[in-house]
Amino acid sequence: DYYLTASSFNCMPGLPILHSKDLVNWEIIGHALRSQFPDSVRTQHGMGVYAPSIRYHSGEFYIYWGDPDRGIFMVKTKDPAGEWEKPVMVGLGYIDTTPLWDEDGRCYLVNGWANSRIGFNGVLTVRELSADGTRAIGEPCIVFDGDATGNVTTEGPKFYKRDGWYWILCPAGGVAGGWQLAMRSKSPYGPYEWKRVLERGKTTMNGPHQGGWIHTKYGEDWFIHFQDKGPYGRVCHLQPVDWSSGWPVMGNAGEPYWKFRKPKSDSKTIVNPVETDEFDSSKLGMQWQWQNDYKESYGQATSMGFFRLFTYALPELGDVSNLWYVPNMLLQKTPADEFTATTKLSFCSRNSDQYVGLVCMSAEYSSVGLQRTEDGYELQIRHNPNAMRTHLTDEVLTVDTLKPTQKGTPRKGRPAEMHIKDVYLRMSIKDSKVNYAYSIDGKKWKKAGGEYAMGKGRWIGSKIGFFAVDPNKTGRKGFIDIDWFRISR
Repeated sequence: DYYLTASSFNCMPGLPILHSKDLVNWEIIGHALRSQFPDSVRTQHGMGVYAPSIRYHSGEFYIYWGDPDRGIFMVKTKDPAGEWEKPVMVGLGYIDTTPLWDEDGRCYLVNGWANSRIGFNGVLTVRELSADGTRAIGEPCIVFDGDATGNVTTEGPKFYKRDGWYWILCPAGGVAGGWQLAMRSKSPYGPYEWKRVLERGKTTMNGPHQGGWIHTKYGEDWFIHFQDKGPYGRVCHLQPVDWSSGWPVMGNAGEPYWKFRKPKSDSKTIVNPVETDEFDSSKLGMQWQWQNDYKESYGQATSMGFFRLFTYALPELGDVSNLWYVPNMLLQKTPADEFTATTKLSFCSRNSDQYVGLVCMSAEYSSVGLQRTEDGYELQIRHNPNAMRTHLTDEVLTVDTLKPTQKGTPRKGRPAEMHIKDVYLRMSIKDSKVNYAYSIDGKKWKKAGGEYAMGKGRWIGSKIGFFAVDPNKTGRKGFIDIDWFRISR
């Protein structure tokens, strides 16, 4: 059994736990973190969980990660698919941590540093932790200087021991243009000798680095790393590892393979992480994340075959109105470079100008959806070319007008409740571009708007899913009932 976790930053639930029997076929089995911003009312882009490491020690699974603003945390469990204990703060000021329990029971921690918070980076530090891994008991010791060795932006270290050597595997050179280092010493505190063991070389794979080494029960060695693909995020690759030289040379003599055989395994399971959702469960599917800590006022699963997402008051940005800081968007990662996402939903508006829809969310986002008007609904395309940097107001294109299927009676001080039933929305993604369409009956489709560039967020790629917002400061919440969400080739 193989287990994997990843940086989840501000997205919650955080620390997704994936399981595989062969290092190729993976499924999401849970999350290790349920809360990190309990007092926040808007999205904390790029904050939260940085570069976690998952380890197994004395019958328990551990995850360590760095939050550059709040400290180093650890969670543990005996069952990675079950509940994880409450996070414990291990220390302050550093990031990108990995523990190593030695044969004598002592525990060491390697870490990197965030220049944006502490004023320097590029060096790696080792210190001793208590045997239970909950607190630092030793002084920090710098064991590697990336700047001095031509390996700028050294970060994301992973700590191992093999054949009497202490090994640190880490990326350097930056996310998109970097490479993978291996360094070894007879002492956890160094000095370490180092080599580059994976880099782009003559291939077209940019930035092949930052990941983890796995030694299997079949005697094989593999390295999982990511490649930065811009609006598609950081995508995982698997490379063979050759230790015959005494160093972990990865891929094809240090350059990445695009294709290779699978690792040896007795598993015949073919599976991808789930993305399609019929919303027939009383629990939200594990593929979905919120932009902040979940609050019940965001939305709830039902026993009636749909998920209900409530409108959320837009965070104040002066005269600007956009989705960048909205925490209640229900989103998941893009599943492929090319795909189509289609959804069926109903909209109940209880306040003027509430708007909802299907979104490709990033710092440059676009969406197809509905906004309430005095008489009914506008079918709109919304596009924001730079929501993160300049907090622009959405560019709005009205494509069609739709009559409500049901309209209530206004009450004193309240607008009439207005329903529209069974609207179908679709996005198609190819070559980092998005096209939208809509339908009233799910059969006849009309193109909506033009073609829009996908963007990326703060350390992540675009995410896809739903939004429901209200530009008013007071009034009753509206909602959308999402019948289903389906991904197709």
